[in-house]
Amino acid sequence: MNLRKRNKATVEVHTSALNDIMFFLMLFFLLASAVVNPQVVKLLLPRSESGQQSSAQKTVTVSIDEKLNYFVEKAPVTLETMKASIETYQKASPDLTIVLYVARGVSIENTMAVFDVANQLKLKVVLAVEPKK
Repeated sequence: MNLRKRNKATVEVHTSALNDIMFFLMLFFLLASAVVNPQVVKLLLPRSESGQQSSAQKTVTVSIDEKLNYFVEKAPVTLETMKASIETYQKASPDLTIVLYVARGVSIENTMAVFDVANQLKLKVVLAVEPKK
């Protein structure tokens, strides 16, 4: 008397649905990484071994690109109108800190122009850098 089943059950794992899930996760993280800091103009920053994250709560970003274009919170400004633009942010929060993003190769004279504006407004300035690899 043979009471064993003749058809053995097989275990299968269908992975076709996993491909869709992985694609959507990859798309989500790609979009999320692009929106992490939307106020910053895309620049190649100088490198530093001792670079640290800024802990300032109320900041305004000022950027200088390779063509010496100035941006305050992604809005293009001239050097003459920068002070007035930053003053509007300073009225909202008096303990403001300027985070300065400068592209590689920009002369120190153009960088110091932003420092002069910050000194006139009595604001702190933090220079953004990339960590050295």
